[in-house]
Amino acid sequence: MRYSATHKQETRDKLIDSSRAIAKKGGFDSTGVDALMSAIGLTGGAFYSHFGSKGELFAALVEREIDNSNEMLAGGPDSPPDHVAKCLRSYLSTFHVLHPEAGCALTTLGPEIARSTPQVRAKVEKSMKKMQKNWTERLDGDSDKAWGLLAQCIGAIVMARVVESERTRQEILASSRRVVEKMHRG
Repeated sequence: MRYSATHKQETRDKLIDSSRAIAKKGGFDSTGVDALMSAIGLTGGAFYSHFGSKGELFAALVEREIDNSNEMLAGGPDSPPDHVAKCLRSYLSTFHVLHPEAGCALTTLGPEIARSTPQVRAKVEKSMKKMQKNWTERLDGDSDKAWGLLAQCIGAIVMARVVESERTRQEILASSRRVVEKMHRG
């Protein structure tokens, strides 16, 4: 059977997309190649025709995740004035805490990224700097405020995920939303 000229790239893209949710929910290191490939209906043996290593897939999915987060959070010149506030409320939400597979890669994969190769960390750094630059523009040129806002948001989600009680989780999220709103308003 002949495949279309774009088949290999489409399969690669499907693998990255399905791996993103799997990795964020259960961890990338703990998920085997067979499980990643079976999620798109292929065998583990086909993996190496798309990626040279599992680490290469990790780098590609992390880069895509951060780029997607950057586009979603930063918006564009045509974004409505309340875009940033809505994104921040959505980010600092119970849904985001309870559904890591649908959320930010940094809050779930951060420790794995930190243990990853220098190449992966360099790609993440580049993407984070792009995100920080976009936030700096939205925060009247205040780059310190942009880094602080990113750190507050990411840290809040991590903290809200590690506590047991719903009450404490809500306290963390609510106080973080208030702090972030103050930072955003200036």
